[in-house]
Amino acid sequence: MPELPEVEVVRRGLVSWVRGRTITGVEVLDPRSIRRHALGLEDFIGNLLGATVMDVVRRGKFLWLPLVDSPAAQPLGDPAGGRVGPDSSPAVALMAHLGMSGQLLMQDAAAPDEKHLKVRLQLSPREGMPEQLRFVDQRIFGGLFVTAMVPTDDGGPGGLAETPLPLIAGEAAHIARDPLDPAFSFDLFYRRLRKRKTGLKRALLDQGLVSGIGNIYADEALWRAQLHYARPTDTLRRGEAERVLECARAVMLDALAAGGTSFDSLYVNVNGASGYFDRSLNAYGREGQPCERCAAAGIHSTIRREQFMNRSSHTCPVCQPRPRNGRF
Repeated sequence: MPELPEVEVVRRGLVSWVRGRTITGVEVLDPRSIRRHALGLEDFIGNLLGATVMDVVRRGKFLWLPLVDSPAAQPLGDPAGGRVGPDSSPAVALMAHLGMSGQLLMQDAAAPDEKHLKVRLQLSPREGMPEQLRFVDQRIFGGLFVTAMVPTDDGGPGGLAETPLPLIAGEAAHIARDPLDPAFSFDLFYRRLRKRKTGLKRALLDQGLVSGIGNIYADEALWRAQLHYARPTDTLRRGEAERVLECARAVMLDALAAGGTSFDSLYVNVNGASGYFDRSLNAYGREGQPCERCAAAGIHSTIRREQFMNRSSHTCPVCQPRPRNGRF
């Protein structure tokens, strides 16, 4: 699945194309892609038609577009009470769940339809910019839906955005902040981490503790921090926790600079370009290959792959030794 850098690449691309533009047309070609919108097709279209995209926001791997009424739009009659709250803040947002293969692509109206095009949004014209935002999804695990905006539990911004607001899409309210979020609190993370009696990688994958770190970046962060995935969290010293979080942040920033990790040609940004960070991985997917850190020190060691939570973990047995009390 796409990980945080892939979703952030999409967010950065989208915000420059859609922020401040009004949705003037909605076409749902496959109702399965809006199945998460419980009130159905007509309500989905009614919530979007005439709405102006205020921003594009991301927390972890969650992405949403807060919507407000266009000055020329007629008031909505939706059950949520419209698109604008009592303080002129957005009351609803268009949530995008990319799933296994979802793509949000900007296209000119004259461009041919993609083979797996599911939803088409027509946007108000802006010189030099494509007119359509298209949701394409080959495997149909993703989708679009409209959700209510709710206050954040800590009063901080809901996520990474051009105009941060203390609001978050309801379906993302349960997840923690991610390491790239300026409002991320290490102290809060460390207190919660120490209370857990689990392995370090399991904790990093827990979206209620820290969001956005998936299997690839967990392996890469742990390799950089020289910590084993089975290290019990209740034995982790503050400095070690800081190191692994800094490594997670660094590896995701490196991936972001490269446009994400592309193991699958389906993972593309809004212009259809793939990332190339997979060429720079040190642990993930390198089973049987030399550990580059050990090789640089004149030590022979190869990356080992082990089963982990129905997935895999990749470690170096020399510079990431399994802890004697590793129970997980």
